[in-house]
Amino acid sequence: MPYYEHVLIARQDISPAQAEALNDELKNLIEGQGGHIVKIEYWGLRNLTYRIKKNRKGHYSLLAIDAPAPAVKEMERQLSINEDVLRFLTIKVDALDLELSPILARRDRERDRRFEDVPA
Repeated sequence: MPYYEHVLIARQDISPAQAEALNDELKNLIEGQGGHIVKIEYWGLRNLTYRIKKNRKGHYSLLAIDAPAPAVKEMERQLSINEDVLRFLTIKVDALDLELSPILARRDRERDRRFEDVPA
């Protein structure tokens, strides 16, 4: 099966739990059509470079998908009619990167650095 990387931006008005629930819905949809989601990363609420549908922020998620093309097409169709989704982008890749994305790796390094500065 082909591999895909999928980035999703959801409205700032929804809670982080609702954004996670949206990721779970996508996982169930893909698995129901014979695919598999290898990795889900929730990047959190981040600033947008420019406004999208009057939103200045959005909940970002990255999904690494191993699924047939019709399953990805159905996922994109579902996302296009979901009012909580601002934008999404799906890219076909040769191989899935299972390591942490640079965004989460940087966040982990910053968190570790803050804890090193705290006296014991």
